[in-house]
Amino acid sequence: MCLWTDLRLASFEAERLHRKRQLAATFRVFARYGYDEGIAGHVTARDPEFPNRFWVNPYAVHFSRIKVSDLLLIDEQGRVIEGARRTNKAAFWIHSSVHEARPDVVAVAHAHTIHGRAFASLSKPLAPIIQESCAFYDDHVVFDEYKGLVLERTEGEAIAARLGARRAAILRHHGLLTVGRSVEEAAWWFISMDRACQMQLLADAAGKPRLMSTEEATLAHRQFSNANMARHNFGLLADLVFEQEPDVLD
Repeated sequence: MCLWTDLRLASFEAERLHRKRQLAATFRVFARYGYDEGIAGHVTARDPEFPNRFWVNPYAVHFSRIKVSDLLLIDEQGRVIEGARRTNKAAFWIHSSVHEARPDVVAVAHAHTIHGRAFASLSKPLAPIIQESCAFYDDHVVFDEYKGLVLERTEGEAIAARLGARRAAILRHHGLLTVGRSVEEAAWWFISMDRACQMQLLADAAGKPRLMSTEEATLAHRQFSNANMARHNFGLLADLVFEQEPDVLD
C-alpha cells in the first residue's frame, strides 16, 4: 500500500472516530436535557469514507448509556454493517432519505421533546421574537403531513423534499429535525430549536410578543446561524460529558 493511501485511510479513521465521539456525546447531552422518550429519537452521522452509510444509535438503548462502541453503521439498504445490536427502521427511513437528498449534510438529529412536540401541534413556523430563534429565520419548514410512524421510504423522502436546503423542520404532531455539516452543528441546532419552541410557547401564553422587523431578523440570522458558533457551543457541552462520563468513549 502506498504512502498516499495510508495517509488517506488514516485521515478517514481520524474523522470517523471524531464523528463517533461527538455522536455518542450528543446522546449523553440529549439525555441530560430530557430529550429521551423510550425507544424514540435518533441522531446520525455520515461515514467519511463511505458517504452512503451512516452511524446511528442502536435500538432500545437509553441515550444516557450510549457509548462509542454501541454505535451502528448502516448501509443504504438499512443493513447493519458494523455493530452487534439491531437498529430502528423509522430511524433509517427518515435519516437515509435526508442524507441521500442532502450530500452537504453530515449529521441529522431528531428526537421527541416536550416543547418541540407541543409546538409542532400548532402547525406553524417559529416567529422571529428572540435573537437566538432567528438562527432558523427563513431557514426551517413545517412538514404538515402526518401518517403515523415513518415506516416507508416514500414518507422519509417526503420529509427530505420538504426540508429542501434548510437546516430544520417542524414535523406536525411529531417533533423537530435538524441537520448540520458536522455532528456538533446538528446537535446544537436541535438544542437551540427546542429552546426556541419553549420560548415562543411561553411568550404566546403571556401575551402577544413583538415580532422583530425583517432587518432585525435578518441580522440576527446572520449572527446566530454561524456554524463556528454552533460547534463551539456544543463543544462546551461535549467537553463536560467527556470529563464527567468518560465511559462514553469506550
